[in-house]
Amino acid sequence: MKRIKLSLLLLLLALTGLWLLADTLAPTPFTYFAFRTVLVQLTGVIAMGAMSVAMLLAIRPRWLEPHLDGLDKMYRLHKWLGITALVAAIVHWWWVTGTKWMVGWGWLTRPERKPPTGQTLGTIEAWLRGQRGTAEFLGEWAFYAALLLIALALIKRFPYHLFTKTHTWLAAIFGVLVYHTVVLTKFDYWSQPVGWVLAGLMLGGTWAAVLALSGRIGAQRRTAGEIESLIYYPELRVLEISLLLEEGWAGHEAGQFAFVTSNKREGAHPYTIASAWNPQDRRVVFITKALGDHTSRLRDKLQVGTLATVEGPYGCFDFRDQGPRQIWIGAGIGITPFIARMKQLAQTPGAQEIDLFHPTADFAPEAIEKLMTDAQAAKVRVHLLVGSKDGRLDAERIRAAVPGWQSASIWFCGPPGFGQALRDDFVAHGLADAAFHQELFQMR
Repeated sequence: MKRIKLSLLLLLLALTGLWLLADTLAPTPFTYFAFRTVLVQLTGVIAMGAMSVAMLLAIRPRWLEPHLDGLDKMYRLHKWLGITALVAAIVHWWWVTGTKWMVGWGWLTRPERKPPTGQTLGTIEAWLRGQRGTAEFLGEWAFYAALLLIALALIKRFPYHLFTKTHTWLAAIFGVLVYHTVVLTKFDYWSQPVGWVLAGLMLGGTWAAVLALSGRIGAQRRTAGEIESLIYYPELRVLEISLLLEEGWAGHEAGQFAFVTSNKREGAHPYTIASAWNPQDRRVVFITKALGDHTSRLRDKLQVGTLATVEGPYGCFDFRDQGPRQIWIGAGIGITPFIARMKQLAQTPGAQEIDLFHPTADFAPEAIEKLMTDAQAAKVRVHLLVGSKDGRLDAERIRAAVPGWQSASIWFCGPPGFGQALRDDFVAHGLADAAFHQELFQMR
């Protein structure tokens, strides 16, 4: 989390610093309209810079994953960048439109525009000035559309498959906003570092928008497969899906995830991989829980023989560290990456001592038996806590069960609030923040 917070802060500081090299927040003479002009330019640079980077993250660049701790963290940064762009755009809109309203209401008097005195404009600058009316009109309506779509993206109850479709429309809106920005940004900026950086970001964002609109995001990493088996655990409302992949899957590490498409109308959905990779049999297993509209319908829609496409793998929740001990916490369906890791350890044993804590509200004997068998093969100690019978799991209970916790790294997958509470408690008791690894498995 620190890396993505730092990345967001550095981007905002860089854009603001570059803008200050080209302009000032204290124009002379300092009047309302002079301040309005520079603030409109600054908020426009920040909004388009943040939105451009958000567009680039949306194409899932794998080379960035190690630097930002995985695609799950990158999507969190994407979300924050979208919110940042939205806030900057709202401020930008208010200074433009709100001022016009206040002039119309008689609260402000717009200064008379002085005619140019012998100024000769270049061909490009003259053309851009001729586009101002169109750019202002299109930019305003693109802002309203972006405001609606970003708001829908932030509403958790809005169905995921509809979110993915409507969110793609932002790529087209981004193109309109690029036009708006090119026309209305101060012409002098384009010959200075702020203009060069903004132009580079918008070019990258435009390329990302083309990939999104053409359905090419992740195309190089897709592998076709066929459903080989389906096992349903009614007590858990969990469906275990085994897929046989065609040639082309690059392999995966335990703890990674992939985007799976079984119905083009539904689009791709992210699932953690619950199996170790064996290139000889090319099988991958996903475990899904009925938590929403899509996952609730999977049991009825999928059948053995259904064709699917798997894109990935993604993520850096890979259990890599050199310490002598690990503590795993898989809450509910968050047990999935740990199942994959235990299967991997059964094939290639490690030297670390491992304690797995699995708090769950539901109990399915068949599923627990499989979990215990995997744990025994991987030499992992399991601490199972079922519903109200065993009470709540907290950091104090983990420390009591694992006396050597100070030398351990902690790997958590489950509800974000629960993970944050555990992290805060362990850090308060002396654990290094970097030793607590948490998967942020929320793609919106």
